[in-house]
Amino acid sequence: MSQAERSPADPSLENGVRRFPTEPFYLAAGDEVDVFTKCHERGLAVMVKGPTGCGKTRFVEHMAWRLQRPLVTIACHDDLSASDLTGRYLIHGDETHWVDGPLTTAARMGAICYLDEVVEARQDTVVVIHPLSDDRRILPIEKTGELLEAAEGFQLVISYNPGYQHAIKDLKPSTRQRFVTLDFGFPSANDEAEIVAHESGVKKATAQRLVELARRIRQLKEQGLAEGPGTRLLIAAGQLIAGGIAPRQACHSAIVGPLTDDPDLLAAISDLVSAMM
Repeated sequence: MSQAERSPADPSLENGVRRFPTEPFYLAAGDEVDVFTKCHERGLAVMVKGPTGCGKTRFVEHMAWRLQRPLVTIACHDDLSASDLTGRYLIHGDETHWVDGPLTTAARMGAICYLDEVVEARQDTVVVIHPLSDDRRILPIEKTGELLEAAEGFQLVISYNPGYQHAIKDLKPSTRQRFVTLDFGFPSANDEAEIVAHESGVKKATAQRLVELARRIRQLKEQGLAEGPGTRLLIAAGQLIAGGIAPRQACHSAIVGPLTDDPDLLAAISDLVSAMM
């Protein structure tokens, strides 16, 4: 085998790097934009917590646009390994090339690196981010022996849904305490209706009915519903309605179906749809 070479970083969409030439729509609920901006200025890592579909990812995309930084997003899962984050050697013919992983790419080019639903990753994998999340701002790459210092503009951001956390899938204190935390919830009724109308194209009155429906469904958590509909589902229903699908059918397809398979809960949610749409 010939001498190993390291392939140059490829700041392309295929390598997980995104840039935002236009503003991703985001309606601020508080001072989260200012807090995130100050964290970026000071190189502080950020944790974004909140329920599914409440706008965590859109917020990070909006901040990447506002701060004029490229964004690398990593969807965390049980099989995510340290090599998936940092990189690995690949064989091309009779040569071996080193290829940066998304975390290494972000650190090398000074991008925002967003680990979505970080608790889904194994804890031994999460530990890899520790040296990047404190004042060292370095990434040791064990396989190459490189000690990579994060470029200016690099910021580490993680998100997770605390509603799903449990003893097996929770962050260690040594990880949690490296991050400034922003707590997200669902927007106010007026703001959520504005978001749904803007993103789906339905009229404001229809968006308001979708939001009121969601708020009533969310109350069913007391009856065993794992999690209520996020704003994302309301936008999907609105897009179907804007495309000509009948409102009740749109709600059944985009809201009711994704929430549960429990017959009793399905019946209760369907009754709400029939009454309100």
